[in-house]
Amino acid sequence: MEALSPQTLFTGQQLVWLPECASTNTEAQQLVGQNRATDGCCVITDKQTAGRGQRGNQWEAAPGENLTLSVVWRPAFLPAADQFLLSQVVALAVHDWLIMLLGPDDQLRVKWPNDIFFGNRKLGGILIENTLSGTKIQHSIVGIGLNVNQREFGVATATSLAQLTGRAYDLPTLAARLLESLERRYLQLRAGRVGNLRAEYLRVLYRFQEEHTYEAEGHTFRGQIVGVDEAGRLALAAAGQLHYFDLKEIRYLV
Repeated sequence: MEALSPQTLFTGQQLVWLPECASTNTEAQQLVGQNRATDGCCVITDKQTAGRGQRGNQWEAAPGENLTLSVVWRPAFLPAADQFLLSQVVALAVHDWLIMLLGPDDQLRVKWPNDIFFGNRKLGGILIENTLSGTKIQHSIVGIGLNVNQREFGVATATSLAQLTGRAYDLPTLAARLLESLERRYLQLRAGRVGNLRAEYLRVLYRFQEEHTYEAEGHTFRGQIVGVDEAGRLALAAAGQLHYFDLKEIRYLV
């Protein structure tokens, strides 16, 4: 990974490669605290022993077979109230990157808020941790875990690029392309192209405008995802009414 050379302005230009660590997000946060992380600093590892996912879940990946990294950004231009835009930017960047590898495919979707799915199986996860200063974002730690060369999983709901295509991938090359994709989308956000980003996110949103079963507050119901509000809450239409849900307030049922 030391030979990683992304064609970017700043994302990944400072590269910290660790053979093993508990969590790349934690390592990145420590670098920020020590004032050793530049804007765009990337921490990447072959083996993460205590990776974190959404809802406090643990993220597991076979050592040396997948991409596990964190990027530090300093989006001072973005109000704290709009921080969900970062989730949309990162999810779209990963989606772009996968299209380059797999080609356009309607099965490739972003599951709200920012898990990456192929069909009904998970390809990757994203965990963004923002530190706020008043009404501004001081820095963001963007953690990304993507299943690449791993072919066997402990759960049937996971998949990888290798499972989907039957081939093996060079991880440093893929990491460089991913950092380039991340920066392209981030620069769109910095340029104020918010409307385009929100519209593109909806176009690739898993189960968007489809009727499915969900669970909230101990009750199951049928509903249709119709959007995401500016605060990042999922909007569902059910029984003629519009409902909004935060991350831990709703479960997807098959």
